[in-house]
Amino acid sequence: MANLVVNGVTYDCAGWATKNDLRCSDGRIIRRDAFAAQDGTTVPLCYGHNHDDVFHILGHALLKNEPEGVRAYCKFNNSEQGLAAKEAVRNRDLNSLSIYAGHLKHNGADVMHGKIVEVSLVLAGANPG
Repeated sequence: MANLVVNGVTYDCAGWATKNDLRCSDGRIIRRDAFAAQDGTTVPLCYGHNHDDVFHILGHALLKNEPEGVRAYCKFNNSEQGLAAKEAVRNRDLNSLSIYAGHLKHNGADVMHGKIVEVSLVLAGANPG
């Protein structure tokens, strides 16, 4: 796991929070720029979408909107949970991200706009990308 520097800030890892134009396990398809308004914002990094308990917050993720989807640059905190998650990523025991989003605007199954509330480290993402 290489340290990544974005805008002068060092992140522990990066990956796709979500990719565009792929059918997710819930049947939705996130379309390009659905989350463009959040480019450059930071959201909590959680484990398994457990965002109702502070002990499941592992750090934070910087969101970057790109043509293929939204990248998350993740920084783990120094809590016991954050350090354990960082080690699991370093060992490649965990390698998937997923988003929890609200205020979704749909056109049929297509997600045209929304707000990412958190990015989670998960066993398997809902989006095949």
